[in-house]
Amino acid sequence: MQSQIEAWRELLAGESIAVIYGGVSAEREISLRSGQAVLNALKHEGLSVAGYDVQTLDDLVHIAQNHTLVFMALHGRWGEDGQVQAVLQSLGVPFTGSGMAASALAMDKIRTKYVWQGAGLPTPHFQHISAKNLDDVDWLSIPLPAMVKASHEGSSIGLFKVNNLDELQSGVYKALTHDHEVLVEQWIAGREFTFAILGDTVLPAIELRTQHDFYDYDAKYVSGDTQYLCPADLKASQLVAFNALALRAFNILGASGIGRIDLMLDETQQPWLIELNTLPGMTDMSLVPKAAEVFGLSYGELCVAILGQALDAADLA
Repeated sequence: MQSQIEAWRELLAGESIAVIYGGVSAEREISLRSGQAVLNALKHEGLSVAGYDVQTLDDLVHIAQNHTLVFMALHGRWGEDGQVQAVLQSLGVPFTGSGMAASALAMDKIRTKYVWQGAGLPTPHFQHISAKNLDDVDWLSIPLPAMVKASHEGSSIGLFKVNNLDELQSGVYKALTHDHEVLVEQWIAGREFTFAILGDTVLPAIELRTQHDFYDYDAKYVSGDTQYLCPADLKASQLVAFNALALRAFNILGASGIGRIDLMLDETQQPWLIELNTLPGMTDMSLVPKAAEVFGLSYGELCVAILGQALDAADLA
């Protein structure tokens, strides 16, 4: 990939690049950190780049009028759910990551799982609960323990493990303060992995080992005691199979450019797809840069490669 990165670097020298970050979602603080890291790296690469804390449609129009390429470092709603992508597509400005439709689909955990189920891909069983159908929920029929998730949030926001009926109901009501739709997902006990995807390349798998019940917000950004094993300790046959599964799950949602598939491996060695993140974090603690480093890419080279994917996609459009 090094020769391709050099070619992309030459092409990018002729572009005016905007890095957009911040936004208005619950993930704003993480987005600010991602955006600043990307901005610093691209400056170090010698590229023409400016950073923007984007919060309004007018901000996007200004960027489109003054730049030729956008690096997306927005996380969460508005930035990650297809809305910003729709505006940039309509204005004809290339940007990193997935397009409008794939972004909107992947941000919706419930409909992502419906697509995967329809394609015969393994994903944990779940129940769809909305604010409208709360009175119809048969609470006693839901297997426990379980994971309660706000359908349209990321960075483990609105995410709760529940072990009994009281925790289940409390978790659902809490999640509904973040979102109008919630899924209650079968709890999978086992090992937790993530697979970063760059174009059509699956980067080295990472196993996440945490003292928490799962890789929650605190384990991601606060505690500092999470272990990241990369490359993950997997049999060669498992690695081949899981890489193929991750890439298929990515492609079937129409994703492109960059993304990260989260996967659980249960005690019977059955893999389960959890979710796709189409705009994964780019902070110094984030997973995609860790995988890229093991693959042999510096942080700056990773940023160049992500932009290069966007250039290639624009040429094919």
